[in-house]
Amino acid sequence: MLAVALGATASACSLSAQTLTQDEALALAFPGARIERRTAYLTEAQLARARGLAGEGVQVESEVVTYYVASADGRSVGVAYFDAHRVRTLPEVLMVVVGTDDRIRRIEVLRFQEPPDYRPPAGWLDRFRGRPLDRELSTRGSVPALTGATLTANAVTGAARRALALHQVIGPFEASK
Repeated sequence: MLAVALGATASACSLSAQTLTQDEALALAFPGARIERRTAYLTEAQLARARGLAGEGVQVESEVVTYYVASADGRSVGVAYFDAHRVRTLPEVLMVVVGTDDRIRRIEVLRFQEPPDYRPPAGWLDRFRGRPLDRELSTRGSVPALTGATLTANAVTGAARRALALHQVIGPFEASK
């Protein structure tokens, strides 16, 4: 019986771990748009600027940033950044979509391996919509707490700040012109 129960638990966890593929997430964010994968190679100065913009406690480590610019009718409509990080001890992968106004358009969970109770609910993620990179984009600012999932709230908020900081440094819409 214990083996059956453990097997069922493992199956439930693996189903909740993988939510969307990268291609599915991009299609969901930019239906019908042309999507171009780009890579930015940050200088030390750009990396330092991104770290400063992201804020204290938000790690910005890599000088190589891959991002996806979506366009429709010859005009940029948004950029997607994929952010992989640890929540507590296990990984989470998010897609952070930034609009042409440099504000978050959506956040999608692609992979979440912590227990399902700690997964950020869609309604909570919707509260990031329209947010710019400012002081209020913080769990000490206007981002509401997730009862019993503080580490998840901090991880998602950190990913949002990191994506917006990199977005400002890279200037993906300027590169499209």
